[in-house]
Amino acid sequence: MTMASFRILLRLLMAVYICGQNVENAFVRVDCKENIGRFNEPSILDCMIKPTQKLEDLTVNEVVWRKDNKAVLVFIGKKVKELTKGYSFAEPSFNSKSLNISMLIANTAVSNHGNYTVSVGTDRGNIESSASLDVTAKYKTPIILSAPANGTRNSQVTLTCRSEGGYPKGQLSWSIGDDVQQNINTVAKEMETGLYSLSSELTFWLGQDPSKIKCVVFNANGGKDYEAIVTIANPSHFAGRAEKTERGLDVATKVVAPVVVIGSLVVGLLLFLVLKIKCLNLFHRSDRQPETLPEQGSTQDNLLDNPECQETTA
Repeated sequence: MTMASFRILLRLLMAVYICGQNVENAFVRVDCKENIGRFNEPSILDCMIKPTQKLEDLTVNEVVWRKDNKAVLVFIGKKVKELTKGYSFAEPSFNSKSLNISMLIANTAVSNHGNYTVSVGTDRGNIESSASLDVTAKYKTPIILSAPANGTRNSQVTLTCRSEGGYPKGQLSWSIGDDVQQNINTVAKEMETGLYSLSSELTFWLGQDPSKIKCVVFNANGGKDYEAIVTIANPSHFAGRAEKTERGLDVATKVVAPVVVIGSLVVGLLLFLVLKIKCLNLFHRSDRQPETLPEQGSTQDNLLDNPECQETTA
C-alpha cells in the first residue's frame, strides 16, 4: 500500500467515525431557555433533554453544570454532588431517568449573573449546551435632598437625587414642570452586595411661580422603576435652619422685654405700698401713747428720723 492510499483510507475512517458520533448525538438534544433572576429570590436555569426520536428508555449517566468553566453541580454514578453552596437540581428527586436537568439557585446574588454550560451524557449519546442568567434588582424610591440656599427670588438652588439597591447600572432623570432636563450626569457606585447606588445633581434658578421638580430612576433596560416629586411653592423653603432660629430669637426678645419692664413696675409699686402702710401704723401707735420719757424723745420724732418714713410723712 502506497502512502497516498494510506492517507485516503485514514480520511475515510475519520469521516465514518465523525458521522457515527453525529448519528449517535442526533438522538438527543438539550434545550435551554433565556433566564432572568431577581436579586434575593430563587432563580432557575431552565434546561430539558429532548429526544429527537421516539425512544422507549433513555438513561442519563452524567450531568455537569459549570459556571466560568468551574463545576458547581454534578450528577454522576446515580448520585448528586452539590459542589457549590446554593446550587441544586430543580427536580427534587433527580435520577438517571430525569429529563428535566434545570438548575435551581436558592438565593440569587449578583455573583450568579453570567454564562453557564451543561454537559449531558446518556446511553444514546453525549451533548452540551449553554445557558445564561441575567440578574436584576429594582431600584428604591428616589430621595430628593436640598443644599443650603439664601432662599431669595432669582437665586440658585442645588438638589440631589439618590436611589440605591438596583442592578445593573441605571440612570436618573430630572424634569422641572413638563420640561425634561438635558445633559444630566448620573454617578453610579457599587455597594458591598454588588448592587448600585445612583446619585445626580440639579442646579436651577428659583422663579416667581411654584416649581414642580421630579426625579425618575430608570433600570438598565430603560424602564421606569420609581419617581419622586417635590413642589417648591415658596423660595424660603430653602432657607437654612440658622435663619429660622434667628427669627425665633427675635420674636422671643420682642415678647420678653415688655414683660420684664411691666413686672419691675408692679414690684416697685408693691414695695411702696408696704412701706407706706408700715409708717401709717407707727403714727397710729404714737397717738395712743400718752407719756414719753424726755430722754427717749417723742415717737413722732423717732419716725421722722427713720429714713424709710421721711418721704412718706412729708
